[in-house]
Amino acid sequence: MEAVKKHYFSDLGVMLGRSMRHISRSLDTIVTVTIMPIAMMLLFVYVFGGAIQSGTDNYVNYLLPGILLIAIASGVSYTSFRLFTDVQRGIFERFHSMPISRSTLLWGHVLTSLVSNAISVVVIVLVALIMGFRSSAGILPWLAVAGILLLFTLALTWVAAIAGLSAKSVDGASAFSYPIIFLPFISSAFVPTGSMPTAVRIFAENQPVTAIVEAIRALLADQPVGNDIWVALMWCVGILFLAYIFAMRVYKKRV
Repeated sequence: MEAVKKHYFSDLGVMLGRSMRHISRSLDTIVTVTIMPIAMMLLFVYVFGGAIQSGTDNYVNYLLPGILLIAIASGVSYTSFRLFTDVQRGIFERFHSMPISRSTLLWGHVLTSLVSNAISVVVIVLVALIMGFRSSAGILPWLAVAGILLLFTLALTWVAAIAGLSAKSVDGASAFSYPIIFLPFISSAFVPTGSMPTAVRIFAENQPVTAIVEAIRALLADQPVGNDIWVALMWCVGILFLAYIFAMRVYKKRV
């Protein structure tokens, strides 16, 4: 049993290293995942921030949670792209002809998404600190924020896996991320929902991004979270559960 585990984790390490090397060699991935969200944060804080009534004097504090979710949504689209590329090039068939654990191929991409998105989140938070972001939260709220972002990333990564394994074209593999990236704009990520028209406000207040943003914002401000954290966790776990089931079904059909 120990030999099997050791073999599995060594295979997984190889697959993880392979995917991470692909990211490090792709400049457009780094630019899109990290620099674009930072540019968006700079734009909203220094250009639009003065005209937006967010109910706080420090708009970057208000904005940061939404920017982090946009960065993650953008980052997982590359997981879909890399999976699609592996399928089209017959990489799965080549590896499956070797004595390696089959599931490590897929999990290598999933773990790469978690690692690369975690790096992006850290970089964006550091830039936000330079821009004036401040948090009075202690270690436990920060750990809770990290946990929510981890669940959110994992859930979207498995959604990306479905798209990457089942898409018929490169555009189709990446297209799933566009609605997800757009969702924060129809939420409380940039402005309070109370300023929105009734129909838009109802949608904004009942979609997953708003609950996740509000939970993270309250945790970072060291304020009572209320039901937002439970709603956020339910959304993340629910999406993760369904996406994992469908992704594994598609993967089994492919291999």
